[in-house]
Amino acid sequence: MVRRLSLLFAGALMGATAMSVVYGSPSSTANAAGADTYRQLAIFGDIFERVRAQYVTPPDDQKLVENAINGMLTSLDPHSSYMNPEAAKDMRVQTKGEFGGLGIEVTMENELVKVITPIDDTPAARAGVLAGDLISQIDGEDVRGLTLSDAVDRMRGGVNTPIELTVLREGAVEPLKIKIIRDIIKVKAVKFRVEGDIGYLKISSFTEKTIDDLRSAISSIKQEIPDDRLKGYVLDLRLNPGGLLDQAVSVSDAFLDRGEIVSTRGRDPKDVTRFDARSGDLAGGKPVIVLVNGGSASASEIVAGALQDHRRATVVGTRSFGKGSVQTIIPLSENGALRLTTALYFTPAGKSIQGKGITPDIRVDQPLPPELLGRDVSRGESELRGHIKGAEEDEEGSGSAAYVPPDPKDDLQLVFAKELLEGTRTDPAFPPNPDQAVLQQ
Repeated sequence: MVRRLSLLFAGALMGATAMSVVYGSPSSTANAAGADTYRQLAIFGDIFERVRAQYVTPPDDQKLVENAINGMLTSLDPHSSYMNPEAAKDMRVQTKGEFGGLGIEVTMENELVKVITPIDDTPAARAGVLAGDLISQIDGEDVRGLTLSDAVDRMRGGVNTPIELTVLREGAVEPLKIKIIRDIIKVKAVKFRVEGDIGYLKISSFTEKTIDDLRSAISSIKQEIPDDRLKGYVLDLRLNPGGLLDQAVSVSDAFLDRGEIVSTRGRDPKDVTRFDARSGDLAGGKPVIVLVNGGSASASEIVAGALQDHRRATVVGTRSFGKGSVQTIIPLSENGALRLTTALYFTPAGKSIQGKGITPDIRVDQPLPPELLGRDVSRGESELRGHIKGAEEDEEGSGSAAYVPPDPKDDLQLVFAKELLEGTRTDPAFPPNPDQAVLQQ
């Protein structure tokens, strides 16, 4: 599968996660470590010193410690980890939804960075960067030999700082030198469009700006389609890896008038937190269809599960990723941050998604294009080594193919959803009946 990376984000997406942030000291309910534990730590110290003194080449002390910490955390589950100061900064940028950059989406082709698209009204677009351009040099240094991530790192920078890209463009006799001044790039977490009398909403991630972007998108759709013609909304959560827990709650709340959205349950049986909806449905009660696939994880599963359990929306697609755990981000002052799994979340019906995922009300498979046939494009929590065993995990496991066609005309899941809303296709699961909701009391 072609690997794509967007300079809208200052690094990789957060991955399949629902996150909260805490500050302060460890919980006082934790048991103090015993003497045996401290003896084991003494063994670690002894090994560390021997490696430093006797390994064939001098090791990097910082990397040794970081790798040891990450070894401890990744032995717990695939989503707990240590973030050094740079990684922690990147995470904060991703969740904030804006940063200093160029505003281009790129991929790697023949060892050069290829521009997929410049984002409208960004420094790259204003400087004349075009889709299809091949970036051969960054500030005079060759791109060949760099990984895509390395190249992206070099194109990042502070607001109002300059960068020069050497670009190879089809039809141009000589390479082009394009100077760009980095600026604040505001990530649109929600993209929308009107298709006939249907509002299409695509949530790509759950950042600090997601709910505001959603409100703006729904408002724009309502202005474009009169209420008496608006047939409903398609809420596309496919390939959405997750993000902030509070944003998932807010997005769910946008379509619900009342009731529980999600609950999180920690190590202590008494440690249960419930999140409830407030009065007010932004969609005005119009029908909603939620699209999911194997790339829909964690925070996106919270939304799909809440709307499904309340019978507010019909879920269409294939089984979701199945990550039902919450990671708490614990800042470590200037030493980075700890990402630690501290709770599992449950849908309003009391169902655990961990290792199982959201099962759609209507299964619609999306065929793979010829170039992907024979490749494994499925994604699922249950396939991850060391994952937490879910209470409802079964032999089938979680996840499914994580593929969405670039052309909406080839998107069978989207076409199916539109036909339901337009009334040209029927199914017993649509429209859902709120009176049939079975919720946890």
